Amino acid sequence: MPGMRLKIVADYEELGREAARLVARQILLKEDSVLGLPTGETPIGMYRELVRMSREGLLNFSKVITFNLDEYVSLEPSHPQSFHHYMQVHLFGHLAIPPEQIHIPDGTAADLEEECQRYEEEIARHGGIDLLVLGLGLNGHIGFNEPGSDWGTMTRLVVLSEETRRREAGRFGGLDLVPTQAITMGIKTIMRARRLLLLASGEEKAGIVREVLQGPIVKEVPASILQLHPDATMILDAAAASKLNLCRVGGASAGRPRTPG
Repeated sequence: MPGMRLKIVADYEELGREAARLVARQILLKEDSVLGLPTGETPIGMYRELVRMSREGLLNFSKVITFNLDEYVSLEPSHPQSFHHYMQVHLFGHLAIPPEQIHIPDGTAADLEEECQRYEEEIARHGGIDLLVLGLGLNGHIGFNEPGSDWGTMTRLVVLSEETRRREAGRFGGLDLVPTQAITMGIKTIMRARRLLLLASGEEKAGIVREVLQGPIVKEVPASILQLHPDATMILDAAAASKLNLCRVGGASAGRPRTPG
């Protein structure tokens, strides 16, 4: 029976190390792995550890193909808040990975709908995504698939919710500077990945983690669909796991969690 495996670790630092180990295993198993990658605060620790592994000669990224989950519309790649810039700062700028193997949606494309189609076709041309890493939004979003997103969506143009834009206002220097649209992989695109890795850290995520893992599968909580993926793992730190009913999670459908520490 499909179900999400759960790993609970002590803190954010261990979450980053454990996530990096899973990504590293994928690359060691298949040197030309196709990875789907997120942005945000949560994966920074994972990226830091992957950079360390690369510098120490433990990992070779030279044949890895990457696809990012999303990008803001209208931001140039050099913009300090673009996901192009984020990935360069936290990962790509520290790896020996050819630029042509890095794929991030072009939010400045003249025809945004065509760019979405091109991106989806590029994923297919590389045989699909082997391992897709996801962060979890406070409202249950994955990528920029906000509550209410249709399960059948592919890479597409979306209007950002007011909630999402307000959360980003501080980074941009004001709500009026936050883009109103983005390109994101859709729910169906995400679910087509062969393996999924979902990360969540901090007490503020505890409520939505409980809904994602132990609530019903509903469009109002987009990440709840991941319960149906045949090969999904969620890594939580102790704070993010603090509202889970661990006896319930320990059942056959989710796998038995490790206790923190």
